[in-house]
Amino acid sequence: MRVHVCAVGRLRTGPEKTLIDDYLERFGKAGRAHGLGPAQVIEVEDRKNAGIEAEALLLARAVPSGAVLCCLDERGAQLSSPEFAAQITGWRDAGRQDLAFVIGGADGIAPGLRAKADFSLGFGRMVWPHMLVRVMLAEQIYRAGQIVAGTPYHRV
Repeated sequence: MRVHVCAVGRLRTGPEKTLIDDYLERFGKAGRAHGLGPAQVIEVEDRKNAGIEAEALLLARAVPSGAVLCCLDERGAQLSSPEFAAQITGWRDAGRQDLAFVIGGADGIAPGLRAKADFSLGFGRMVWPHMLVRVMLAEQIYRAGQIVAGTPYHRV
């Protein structure tokens, strides 16, 4: 199952981008044997600053047809890492070919796009900067792959 991280905004070269690239590359390498990966980041940018509805249109276009749509939202389900891994493998085992995680801009994700989501995931009730959400998501995707593979990376 291919994984797509669709996010508003461009991440410049720096420590966050380095971490994201590293975690997603490691996920892609380790996940192949388990039907997971590769993973990629798709960045969209509302250059006209037209707001969250315009961002939602760009994000929707970035999501592959037929993909599981998972919105990152502070109101979303708060899962443990093993629960997150089980959610991903459940979609994989159901025959889903693509999984798209959507990260909105500064104002979040438009209600219409959130309503279309198959799942909504939260990293707690706090609001996080999009660059840190990307890092946390990339690490959790990698961790999920390691849980599925049965490696000692995830310790209970």
